[in-house]
Amino acid sequence: MNQSCYCGSGADFEKCCKPYLSGDAIPETAEQLMRSRYTAYAVKDEDYIIKTWHSKTRPTKKQLEDGKIKWHRLKVIETLMGGAEENTGEVLFEAIYKINGKAHKHSERSTFEKEDGQWRYLDVKPD
Repeated sequence: MNQSCYCGSGADFEKCCKPYLSGDAIPETAEQLMRSRYTAYAVKDEDYIIKTWHSKTRPTKKQLEDGKIKWHRLKVIETLMGGAEENTGEVLFEAIYKINGKAHKHSERSTFEKEDGQWRYLDVKPD
């Protein structure tokens, strides 16, 4: 039985985000990168998270470690620019997660920028 992708696209994980996490494909848009990064958080793939973080703002692995969070749902609200032929983009999203069984909501407008021709997460745009 096929598993739905963690990113909430409705597509099968094997055909949606898994190729990005495995290195078999490269996200062509900022939204694809954001969805694949959410999936990486959900499956605890820190290497992918670090690899897809822009070198200007990339933290160390140690800053990402938190095994208590369990990611449950992603909802993309808005995407500005970030197409295959563009160099910058923004994605507004909400994510539901749990810590010790208690649900929380995380809302963020992420900014993305191409680095060496590939999309990278840059930072959070303040409201």
